[in-house]
Order: sequence, then structure tokens, then C-alpha cells
Amino acid sequence: MRESARATQALWLAGLATVTVWGCGSGASAPGAGSPAPEGGEWERVVYGIDVVDQDGIPFHHPFLGGLNLPRPQLQDVDGDGDLDLFVQELSNQVMLFENVGGETGDGYRWRTDHFESLPIGEWFRFTDVDLDGDLDLLAEHPFSYIRFYRNEGGPGSAARYALGADTLRDVTGKALFSDRQNIPNATDIDCDGALDLMIGRLTGTITRYEAEGVDADGVPQFRFVTDNFEDIEIVAAIQGSLHGANTMALGDVDGDGDEDLFWGDFFEAGLLFIENTGSCERPVLRGQPQPFPPANPVSTSGYNAPALGDLDLDGDLDLVMGVLGGAFNPNRTTVENLYRIEQQSDGSFDITTSRLLRMVDVGSESLPAFADLDGDGDADLLLSNKIEPDDPQAGRIYVFENVGTPSAPSFHKRAAVDGLVPSYHYAPAFGDLDGDGDDDVLMGGWRDELAYYRNDGDGMPPTWTLVDSALVKLTRGRNVTPALADLDGDGDLDLMAGEASGALNYYRNDGGPESPRFELVSDEFDDIDVGRRSTPTFADLDGDGLSDLVIGSESSGLTAYRRLSDSRPQFEPMNAPPVGLPAFSTPAFVDLDGNGTLDLVSGGSGGGLVVFLRR
Repeated sequence: MRESARATQALWLAGLATVTVWGCGSGASAPGAGSPAPEGGEWERVVYGIDVVDQDGIPFHHPFLGGLNLPRPQLQDVDGDGDLDLFVQELSNQVMLFENVGGETGDGYRWRTDHFESLPIGEWFRFTDVDLDGDLDLLAEHPFSYIRFYRNEGGPGSAARYALGADTLRDVTGKALFSDRQNIPNATDIDCDGALDLMIGRLTGTITRYEAEGVDADGVPQFRFVTDNFEDIEIVAAIQGSLHGANTMALGDVDGDGDEDLFWGDFFEAGLLFIENTGSCERPVLRGQPQPFPPANPVSTSGYNAPALGDLDLDGDLDLVMGVLGGAFNPNRTTVENLYRIEQQSDGSFDITTSRLLRMVDVGSESLPAFADLDGDGDADLLLSNKIEPDDPQAGRIYVFENVGTPSAPSFHKRAAVDGLVPSYHYAPAFGDLDGDGDDDVLMGGWRDELAYYRNDGDGMPPTWTLVDSALVKLTRGRNVTPALADLDGDGDLDLMAGEASGALNYYRNDGGPESPRFELVSDEFDDIDVGRRSTPTFADLDGDGLSDLVIGSESSGLTAYRRLSDSRPQFEPMNAPPVGLPAFSTPAFVDLDGNGTLDLVSGGSGGGLVVFLRR
């Protein structure tokens, strides 16, 4: 790399570093790096630094990214160092950046930020050279269904810098161009005449083509309508012969013959369709029958596959990254296996090298963590549940990650799922000694309105839990019950606070004593607390006064916290929650991961993975 490029890259990364500490999905807004955290200490997001391996001992290289369910990838050399960096959109209005630090191998990505340049990109984004100046500009959705344009002001071979060029692209009459927001368009000079062609897939399975013609007063290209039936392409669904729906396109010279070929992913298509350009650069011809791709081993997913083209291994030909957004073929089964790398070989064939390009802790969707010393070795092991198992629609699972490290340097090894549980979705365990024998038993929530009680009958892996009562507690209303245990009235036994789908809290006093729990309902609207939907309570001493404060996750409102005021009654007042951004369906758990005497924050969420914030 040239020295100037290195210097530019260093400056670019230095600027980027200010936005990588706090960002994580949607939910509670987060202060900038350096803002003081309430109640003392600062919270730092970590993706790396804690070892986690799967059941075969293979590392999760990006363990705490939070999971991906509908990744929309794009590739471009954003830092000007000569290799392709990876961008992934998982959530509306923000895009993650993974710097390529692997050089020619193309697979050494490193997370840098969840919200690249804080750009609002709506439901989709696309890198392409809009002004044909040699660098990649950015097209994105401007709500609702228009096409926003960001100009790259970095220049060819330099780090990209994006500035808004126009809220929406327009035609030569000044009319805003419309793209169905379910569809991801593309742009290229399809006929090699030096003017950009904008290609918009329609819900009818056809393609609308516009061609750039002049610029407006701000230097933004304007577009002339060409046709609503580009090359007479009309994609027909495999389901009942209906026309296709939501779609995405990628264009590139895949076969190296000098013209642009077409890839089409679709909601009603389990595979990825390829249409070869059999014409020339000046006279494109894309009228052949769409073919499943790759030809020798076509991908088959839950549908709506979003490809991005680029030379990943720097060998001079085009490869693919493909995200699975989930379509008509059971999207739940691709909540983990959904980011493909497809490499072109020297003979022109294509191999699928992975369906998990970014390996992270990910159990599907709506994950919920809990910590307990399952094997009695003095450190906290991790349990992680999901909404529903990707390969089994009949139930969810709880996976065990054994801590094989130390209390101050954890290292987690994924084990098998917990066996012997009453079948359920949304398992939600709470740990506490309910029978007075000195070890932690389990009060288990789930998607129903009941809490099951499991007695712990021994330390070890896997844990030995015996069902005592499948419905020890039944809510008066609501489902998706999530329990938390703490001695709230100072009588020496564990009381129960239960969240549920409505967002309220249910308080049950334990009138049975420390050896035989009997939970009596005190209030199913405790303190009139309502976090919107899907309340997930937990207890943690955030202010260091020796009393367990109440922290509540939610579907879309981030964290809410209440300071405990008394050790003899359940009396709370509002307090500042940890100032961190969490994903939707946040499920907070607090544990001292780094052994520094302060509680760190671990949360699951909609993506099915984990996000971790250490308290420094």
C-alpha cells in the first residue's frame, strides 16, 4: 500500500473509533464515547476479547455481535487499502462496517461500527459509482420508497467520505423516482455508453430501466425513463406460477466476457437466479432462462437472497457474498445460516465456502441469557435460549456455554442443549436456591402463562434438573413470562418478579419459606410499571449500596431501571439505566465477567446473539 494511502487509512480509522464504543442495534439511545455513565463507572461495548468456541472447539471470531437474521451485504474498499471491506445492514437506518484486515485471503474481517458514518439508509443501501468519477457513491432508501443519493467525496483509491447529494433522485422532468421499499435496486452502465443506468425491480417480476441524462443545479444526475420491461425479463415464481414479489438485483461481469450479467434474489425463490448476458458491452442481451446459481450446487434457503459482487480473494475474478433476508420458505430456519461466501474458482466454477461468513454466538432469534455456576467450579457459566430452534419448529432450546476459564478471564465452550425440559418456546430461566440445599434451582418461564419449577440435583455438565411442578405459578393474564428472583421483603426467602408480553410486572411474595416456595400474587401491575411490551426483569446492585436494583428489558424501549430503597419491602424509585444501546427484545443479565468487582451487562435480543458491555 502506498504511504499516502496508509496515512489516509489511519486518519479514517482514528475518526471511526469515536463511534464504536456504544452503538448496538436499536433501542435506548446511547451517549458518545467519554460521556459519564450514571451511578459511577463507564460501560464499554466489547465484541472481542472473551474467547467463545463451539461444540467442536472452533472459535467464534466475532462472538458478541448480537446475531443476524436478515443481513443485507455490500462490498467496497472503504478505507482505500486495496481490499474489499464488508458492510451489512441488519436494522433499519443503519449499516455495520467490518474492515477487511485479512489482505489477499479476504476473510479476515473486523467489526468497526454498527452505524457507519451515522448515515440514515432506510430499508436498503447500494454502493455504485453514480457520478462515474471512479469511486463508489451510495444509494439508499429515502422513506418511503424513494432513492436517496450520498456522494463519495473521498476520491478513487482513498478512504470514502459520504455527503448527502440529494434526498431523492429525479427524472429529467423533476419527478422523484420511486422504488418499492421491499426491493433493492441497482445501477451500472449496462450499455457502456458512459451514462449510468438505474435498474429497479418491480413486484411484477419485471425491471424498470432509467438512464442518466445530465445533472441538476447541484450536480446530481438526472434520469430519463427508458422502459418498464428491460430485456422483457419477467421472473415467474416457483409457487403456483405467480409473479415474484420483493426482490434484489446484483450486476457484474461474472464470466469475464466484458459485459454485465444479472443476479436476481426474490421473496418467492428459495435459490439465487442468474441470467447471463449473451450480448456485448454495447448491446446487452439478457433474454435467457434464469438459472439456479451456482450451477453445480445451487443455494437453497428460506428465500429472498441478496447478493453482492466483488473480488474477495483478489485473484482477478468476481466472487459473491449473499445475505438471506428470509422469504416464503420458513424464514426461521435461516436465522443462523444466512450470510454466504461463494468463491469463483480458476476454472470459472463457484464453490459455497460458508453460510456463516461472520461466526458469532447466535442461537436463532430473540435470545435470552442467564448466568449460574452450573458445575460448581466457582465461575459463572452461560445459558442462552432462543425463541424457536432453527431446525426444529416444535420448540425452543437452552444452550449451555461452560466457562472453562476463570472468574476474571472467562472462556466459554458451547455444550449441548439442556435436555428433559417441558417443551416450550422462549425459555426464560431464573436461578436461586428454592429448596434450601445450597445450590441454585430453576424457575423456568416460557411462551405460556406458567412458570415451571426444576430442582437442581447435582453440579456438573450437563446440569441435572428434576421437574417438581410444571405450573408452580400461573399468571392472571399475559404470556411470554420471564421470571426474576430476589428477597424483596427481607424475610430470608426468594420472592418473584415476573415480566410478560404486555410490558407490566407481576410481583409474587414467597409465603412458603426458603425450603418450600409458595408464591402468592401481590400485584399483577406492580408499581404501575409498563415498559411497552415484553418486560424482562432482572435484579442487580447498580449503585453499590448493597441492595438489588430492578432493571427491565423490553421489546423496543431499551432498558428501564429502578433503585431499591429498602431491604425489608419492595420499594423502588426510578433511576438512570446503563446508557447503552441494546437490540430490540432486550433481555439484560448482569454478571462480573472480568473480575474487577463491578457488574457487567450481557443482553440477548432479536438477532439471537449476545451483546456485552463491560463496566470499567
